[in-house]
Amino acid sequence: MASIANLYIDQGTDFSITVDVTDSAGGVQDLTGYSASAQIRKTYSSSSVSATFATSISESAGQVTISLTDTQTNSIDSGRYVYDLIVTSGSGTITRVIEGQAIITPNVTR
Repeated sequence: MASIANLYIDQGTDFSITVDVTDSAGGVQDLTGYSASAQIRKTYSSSSVSATFATSISESAGQVTISLTDTQTNSIDSGRYVYDLIVTSGSGTITRVIEGQAIITPNVTR
């Protein structure tokens, strides 16, 4: 079952967060051979993607870093969105690691 965590992303800035991936016993999940993907959408049923996170995996540490550039965050209208992060094993097993709301706060300085 995925963890739930809300993200607060400042519009027009770089954003990055590192997520710890654990196994069913709560230990560090070895992510060797895994891939990761994460997206932001306006709603769960939206057909269009508001932003796609860049992902980086630290295999032995069991961590996935997701990030957006300032250009990406600037192109997202302020408001509430939803996001999730999934990892896919080398054998094709897909696991949702984390999900929640992505709140884009508007910038003032331009």
